[in-house]
Amino acid sequence: MLVFSKARLVFLSVPKTGTTAYQAALAPKADMVVRNPPELKHAPVFRYNRFFRPALEKFCGEGFDILAVIREPIDWLGSWYRYRQRPGMEGAKNATHDISFDDFALAYMQGKRPPFAEVGSQAKFVEPCNNGTAVTHLFRYEDQEGLRRFLSERLDHGFETKRLNESPPGAPQLSPGVEQRLRRKCAHEFALWDGIGEAGSHTPLAHQA
Repeated sequence: MLVFSKARLVFLSVPKTGTTAYQAALAPKADMVVRNPPELKHAPVFRYNRFFRPALEKFCGEGFDILAVIREPIDWLGSWYRYRQRPGMEGAKNATHDISFDDFALAYMQGKRPPFAEVGSQAKFVEPCNNGTAVTHLFRYEDQEGLRRFLSERLDHGFETKRLNESPPGAPQLSPGVEQRLRRKCAHEFALWDGIGEAGSHTPLAHQA
């Protein structure tokens, strides 16, 4: 997570959306950089609202915008699947070396996910809070040009990013039947990504009971 007090902007780090590269590039410009532990680095909206927002508003005033990046859901799951096949993961309970991408997706759809498929939810990450705290700028991961342009203009700071913390290469594919089940089961994830327009605009996010 990055906080830019002058620009009145908080950049939340949705996992597997390339935010580590942006953190490395923009850390010198940020007033607050949360790198560890992962639970705080990747603080979702509800955790930001509970632990960070009160302090920021107390010392810096109100009026912070919140930025987040969302990746196409199948590609996002594929990145997690590949990431858990990286060297050194062999034998870990959350490794995916001996699991097909179809089985990974099917496990992700279970009510109680096994460790290797427990990767969270992008929709839950950006779910608004009851007090109105919500993401105000939502970009697609695939729109890197638009994201960089927005940040450069908002921060009045040109920058370049390097690819960091990457998953192993590859493009795992789901079988048609599994993809259809995933789109039905996780329709809210696809609706979130589909609802993001140009320049970080998006349809209003609704609180999920």
